[in-house]
Amino acid sequence: MSGGATYILSMIDKQIIEYMAIAHGFFNTVIALAILYQGWCGLRIRRTRIAGAPDFALIRTHRKLGPFLVLFGTAGFLFGVTLARIDQGKVFTYPLHFILGALIALSLLTTFIISRKIKAGPLWRTPHFAIGVAIVVLYALQVLVGLTVLF
Repeated sequence: MSGGATYILSMIDKQIIEYMAIAHGFFNTVIALAILYQGWCGLRIRRTRIAGAPDFALIRTHRKLGPFLVLFGTAGFLFGVTLARIDQGKVFTYPLHFILGALIALSLLTTFIISRKIKAGPLWRTPHFAIGVAIVVLYALQVLVGLTVLF
């Protein structure tokens, strides 16, 4: 292949990677907003349960949405790791962004596992709530750090 063709292919590759980075950021921002909605639902569930009038429709929504958010949030992290590996040749290029993403994925999986135990006993509600709050905070930080990575 001639030098000009190689240059053009490398430019196309860089452009695709840039678009993938934007897609990664957009996807995870949508997931972060959905997590925020999930947290808001969780707070409403907690308040209505404490008041003695649980909102079962909201509980159903919260239970149905949770596994999808865990799946898509973890997939967003794995996509980011893959993108960093393809673009930079290593995963730990942006250490803070990587660590926050790993903590989010771990927290999502942990809160999912804990949520399955809530039916067995109410003692699991408080850890589920605390990790849920941590996830919202971590996502907010991750979005800010991600913006610095993009620009």
